[in-house]
Amino acid sequence: MSVKLYIMTHKPFSPPEDPMYLPLHVGRANAKDLGFLGDDTGDSISSFNPYFSELTGMYWLWKNCHAPDFIGICHYRRYLLNEQGRIFTEPQLKRLLLEYDIVTTKLLTLPCPYMEGFSENHSQKDLLTTGEVLTEKYPAYAKEFQQLVHGPHTYFGNMLITSKELFDRYCAWLFDILFEVGRRTDLSGYNDYEKRLFGFLSELLQTVWIRHNRLRVKECMVGMVGEKYETKKLKEQMALYFEKRDYNGAKDCFLSCYEKRPDVLMEASDVTGELRLLMQAVSTCSYEDALYHRCILDDLRGYDSLIRHFHQLNRAVMHFLAKQPDEGDIAFLKQSKAVTPVSVEIAAKLFSKEPASQQDAIQGICALLPPSPKTDTANEAPSP
Repeated sequence: MSVKLYIMTHKPFSPPEDPMYLPLHVGRANAKDLGFLGDDTGDSISSFNPYFSELTGMYWLWKNCHAPDFIGICHYRRYLLNEQGRIFTEPQLKRLLLEYDIVTTKLLTLPCPYMEGFSENHSQKDLLTTGEVLTEKYPAYAKEFQQLVHGPHTYFGNMLITSKELFDRYCAWLFDILFEVGRRTDLSGYNDYEKRLFGFLSELLQTVWIRHNRLRVKECMVGMVGEKYETKKLKEQMALYFEKRDYNGAKDCFLSCYEKRPDVLMEASDVTGELRLLMQAVSTCSYEDALYHRCILDDLRGYDSLIRHFHQLNRAVMHFLAKQPDEGDIAFLKQSKAVTPVSVEIAAKLFSKEPASQQDAIQGICALLPPSPKTDTANEAPSP
């Protein structure tokens, strides 16, 4: 009984030392060789990676990998974890797979129906087309599809471990549906994020497959290793603009990236939350310059200093909103020359929707700020 887990990657990374984990370079047909096993040999759809994401690796494993008894996929930044919060070992998985048909992520409960959430960043018609194709080709699955597309539950990430037999059956079903959806879908005009349509569609389809076949599921935590490459590069680029006191350049840089990759702000991408802090810094600089003719970048420009400052400011504001400031908050506010009333107001509006709570916190904090020409203006800042 052999188990192999393939790590889907399109970036250089350091894989786990456990030989059960094997890196698989997805989309290698379109990219510089990373030195890993690639998905561009034998029966392959590697060149379709911009549209299928990690599914080009799944297809390659289905068609070309026949040795393991059990097979799984994870990502260079995401791994399924055991009960102790560590990556699985082969003995642990062998025991689990005697009891369960499939090991995958924990079932998500969305704050809205899946259709509504999908439509925020994708075209709803593509999900409707998927339902039409599935109903035509596999009508027995239509009930589960309709229940799930109008409900709040789904598995995510295309991460699973199962027998090679079940994996092959799932892939035959999945790609039969997706290839037909592709024949009926015009992707012209889609940005790079939207073009990855089939990878997104497959997350719901995996849930449909599991539900319909009544598989015994072991749901696991997912461990994140580092942040998304695109998010990291965006933060580095924005930091260069801040160094030059060009917060408008930082804003344009963010908007240009966000238009193409709206996922950079998702928690799974911006794992440290620093990108949101940088956008808060952009907003703060803009209003401070308009009111005081100077901004925080006249005092702090280094990336680490800016991140540390906004972490401390937000911590203090949240504590004042909860009416529980501590000595650390008070010391920071009394000593910092970079905190302004407008920066406090922007932070308060980020963390509270109650005007009365906002005003109480703002007044309490501003009373502690050291005297400065920057604090003479009491104009209200627009909502961030």
